[in-house]
Amino acid sequence: MKHPDEEFFGTTTIGEKGQMVIPAEARKALNLKKGEKLLVFGMGGMISCAKLEHVKKVASKLAK
Repeated sequence: MKHPDEEFFGTTTIGEKGQMVIPAEARKALNLKKGEKLLVFGMGGMISCAKLEHVKKVASKLAK
């Protein structure tokens, strides 16, 4: 089984309000829960998301 960082989870569509649905397989593999905060980054024409809690942990370690 591949690590979630290396997985392709399919496609999604942007709705009228600019919202997109993260595929169920991705939510399960990455343990994403309803209401969880994600940071959204633009990277060379791509969108990347990261769990806010993970970024906070990295920032805390870097601050030490």
